[in-house]
Amino acid sequence: VELSHSGSYSCEVRTETASVWKRSTPVTVTVRRVPVSGVSLEVQPPMGQVAEGDRLLLGCSVAAGTGPLSFSWHRQGLATPLATGPRYELRAVRQRDSGHYHCTATNGGTAANSPLLRVTVLGERDPPASGAPH
Repeated sequence: VELSHSGSYSCEVRTETASVWKRSTPVTVTVRRVPVSGVSLEVQPPMGQVAEGDRLLLGCSVAAGTGPLSFSWHRQGLATPLATGPRYELRAVRQRDSGHYHCTATNGGTAANSPLLRVTVLGERDPPASGAPH
């Protein structure tokens, strides 16, 4: 069922010769969108911890909401969306990519945000302290 299916409906029946014709009382049907809710994130690698230069993949999904759905990706502190679509990929993360990310899902009537996900980009490990075992 889509929004365009809203309207007045009735049923009619006729005999083959059209000598008897009946029509039901019209019924009004209103189709409404189900509000978007339960927005969640998936992340690879798990926990949002990724080594510098490695790939980070974020996925966004909703528990409820009728479409069409659209998604946008945001990083805390930036006014404009990073990308659109249910997936966001950084092929080679850098230290500057660390921060809090979230996605926003909308169906044109309602919008909802996922929880914040902290992404930590791990740099090269510090060399061992002198005298410490390797």
